[in-house]
Amino acid sequence: MIGLAVYPGSFDPPTLGHLSLVARGLTLFDRLVVAVAHNSTKVTLFSLEERLGLLRESLAGYELEQVEVDSFEGLSVEYAHRRQAMALLRGLRGSSDFEYEFKLALANHHLAPGLESVFLMTDHRWLYLSSTLVKEVAAHGADITTLVPPPVVRALQAKFPHKVL
Repeated sequence: MIGLAVYPGSFDPPTLGHLSLVARGLTLFDRLVVAVAHNSTKVTLFSLEERLGLLRESLAGYELEQVEVDSFEGLSVEYAHRRQAMALLRGLRGSSDFEYEFKLALANHHLAPGLESVFLMTDHRWLYLSSTLVKEVAAHGADITTLVPPPVVRALQAKFPHKVL
């Protein structure tokens, strides 16, 4: 294991797929910053503060020296540079993710040549899982308990109180 990696994303909301990637990222890096992107032009179900809280609560079992939850605004490469990270950690679910992430990694390499992009294939259990899917399923009242950690289940129940989750 070596150094610090930043795992950036919107995490709206965090899923079990995200948590799986954190656990696997810690097998490669000494420390990991789960960095929640704040984009004032993007509409999210959960506020930045809510997403930070959900991640902190969901990752409470990790040592604080290993995993930190933080937020950033702007480019992830600039945030990683400020944190003196050696890599950006990204998950890939399939070929559509690969094409997007490949282009993003090339742009990031141009902007920050010393910063590596490290890709991990999503665990097969979470290939279909996305935050967008979770929100849609929750909005329709279907069971989400096998898709997200308990703090997120409770938060989604509060967002959709008229539905049985």
